[in-house]
Amino acid sequence: MKQVYFLLAIFWFLSFNAQNKQVLYNFAELPQTLLLNPGSETNYNIHFGVPLLSGFSLEIGSSGFVLSDIFADDGIDINDKISNVLKELTTQDFGKLNLQIELLSAGFRVDYRTYLSFGLYTELDAFGYYPKDVFTLLNEGNSAYLNRNFNFSQISYKMDIMEVLHFGVSHKFTNKLTLGARFKLYSSNMHASSNNNTGSFVTVAGVHNNYKHIFSDVDLKSNTSGIDRDSDSVESFANNLQSKFFQGNLGVGFDVGLTYHINDNLQFSGSILDIGFINHTKNIINVTAKGNFTTEGIDFQFNGNGGINYIDNLEAQFKRELVTAVNDNSYQSYTPIKMNAALKYSFGDKTTRRINTFFDKDFYTEAMGIQLYTVFRPLRPQLALTAFYEKAFSNKVNAKITYTLDKINQANMGAGISIRYRRINFHGMIDNLLAYRNLSSANNISLQVGINAILN
Repeated sequence: MKQVYFLLAIFWFLSFNAQNKQVLYNFAELPQTLLLNPGSETNYNIHFGVPLLSGFSLEIGSSGFVLSDIFADDGIDINDKISNVLKELTTQDFGKLNLQIELLSAGFRVDYRTYLSFGLYTELDAFGYYPKDVFTLLNEGNSAYLNRNFNFSQISYKMDIMEVLHFGVSHKFTNKLTLGARFKLYSSNMHASSNNNTGSFVTVAGVHNNYKHIFSDVDLKSNTSGIDRDSDSVESFANNLQSKFFQGNLGVGFDVGLTYHINDNLQFSGSILDIGFINHTKNIINVTAKGNFTTEGIDFQFNGNGGINYIDNLEAQFKRELVTAVNDNSYQSYTPIKMNAALKYSFGDKTTRRINTFFDKDFYTEAMGIQLYTVFRPLRPQLALTAFYEKAFSNKVNAKITYTLDKINQANMGAGISIRYRRINFHGMIDNLLAYRNLSSANNISLQVGINAILN
């Protein structure tokens, strides 16, 4: 059973952010780039996405180990593999999952300088650090770890399922500078998180029995919202999520961004995304556990007046000294802030193109540059550095390749393509290309696809 519990826990954390869409960022001036930088340049008059098809993105990632480390058919006992993985894990390793689907996407030009956009998307974003001590305790127990402290502070995770309604504006202040902002209304269907936990568990030599078990300075807490206590089946749980569409657990946020042409060839762009919070008020379940508890197990004694209920006495002591409480108090959660900054150098053949009735624009057939991405997590910010190269094969076909270094992968190659046929644009991006030869050995998988109508 220990193996079953451990595998359930490991898959829970493996399924856990927020996504770094380095291939999509600032690529081919697609409408979806406005979600990554509201200050992106827009060289079209109107856009609208095909509902449910205009933007789909998925990212799954894990640092510290991959599935093949545990499940590879190599003749090694799975228990030994799990033990080896636990030895290699650190408290800095993590798992993440991000799924985003655009339900509505559209925009239009107000005048020569101003472009308005709006939309609605649903997102699942989850992130968790691997609590190495908890996993070790679940998998191996404490018998082999006398005098070792198992720290509960390593428990840190967050998951959100929500809809985001957004309205953005991009304004070209000068021929060099474009600024943008986006307002967001969050509606959280489900949230679960646990952070800032403290406490430890240790087993030492006992006096009255062989071992003494000590819980010290325990202060554990978890917050959940949107989970109906009466949802006792998958179907009722799914219906419960659907019923929460902008009916509670609301929040607000905003994005800001810019694009600045340093000269004719060199361009800087940057953005700060998801500065916001959600106020959770519906279907709240908060659980806390706090206190200290020490036991040497059961000390059986002879009592001529009758038997002693040792188990009930031990349980009563545990509840008295390590107090667990449940409440439905409202609380706030904060969206993980993300930052992008990129420097892009354009070169190659130069052409002047009539973009629409408002203006012409110069284009180069090639570009290269670097991009820095940062997302702020509970322990520390996580960084990703990307080098990229873009190529315009024609007015209708653009391609981009990337090479990214981050905590999960030091050899992450990605590629994207944007194809326009008349007024219909298709784009597709894929990350970590080398991993697709063996997905079970991949630390990170990411893809984005979309279909839009674009009118000049």
